[in-house]
Amino acid sequence: MEILDQTFLVKLVLSFLVGSIWITSVTVIAERFGSKIGGFIGGLPSTIVVALLFIGLTQSTAAASQAAIMIPLVMGVNGFFILVYLALVKHGLIKALVSALLFWFVIILILIISGLNGFWLSLGIWGLSLVFCLFVTNQVMSIPHTSGIRVPYTAEQIITRGVVSGLIISMAVLITRLTGPIIGGIFSNFPVIFMSTLFITYRTGGVEFSRSVAKTLMLSAMINVGVYSFTAHFSYQYFNLITGTLIAIAAASLSAYSVYRFIRRKARV
Repeated sequence: MEILDQTFLVKLVLSFLVGSIWITSVTVIAERFGSKIGGFIGGLPSTIVVALLFIGLTQSTAAASQAAIMIPLVMGVNGFFILVYLALVKHGLIKALVSALLFWFVIILILIISGLNGFWLSLGIWGLSLVFCLFVTNQVMSIPHTSGIRVPYTAEQIITRGVVSGLIISMAVLITRLTGPIIGGIFSNFPVIFMSTLFITYRTGGVEFSRSVAKTLMLSAMINVGVYSFTAHFSYQYFNLITGTLIAIAAASLSAYSVYRFIRRKARV
């Protein structure tokens, strides 16, 4: 039990560090290079890699495989989280984030109570959600690409971003301590990176900059995290934890390359 507790503390600290460094870097990249590159980087698998890896270390590789079952479905819900934000952010940042978060919790609560946990069902819902979210953002909403903005950075500003983002992610990881693999997998994909990134980009670049980042963030995250979790679910069944993780990272890297090329083509249109 002592070893388990020590390992969990390592997980908590590592989640804080990964989350704070990752989100701070993403927001700076978005501000410097524009919404498409920033949103793309923000959607790459990051905390989910750490979460599944440490579920495997603290429990078992089979538990990590089981936790990955619900991640594609949760990414589908995360896509709707972005849609709610996009629809409401012109009426205020807090209203948009709180409404999107309430929507997320209601849908997730329904899923938990219903007991839906089949992988292929999760994958099917993820696919339908991806198609619907892309259709709405590209055909219904008018969200232009925005260029980078000039932000006068200070050490205090960067540290504050990192600490706040890291604390949010650490709290999400802490929730998984009290749950089994399925619910733990759900909350390991809690949209903390979305919330932090959208909050920071809104404060520094305004409504349209944040909406533009959100659009690309949604595309990148839904595809790349979905591919990672899909691959991890199966690779953990046939390989050890480290090998399975590396295979999943390789698959996500291929999908990320394809998404990046797609985003670049769209940027030139």
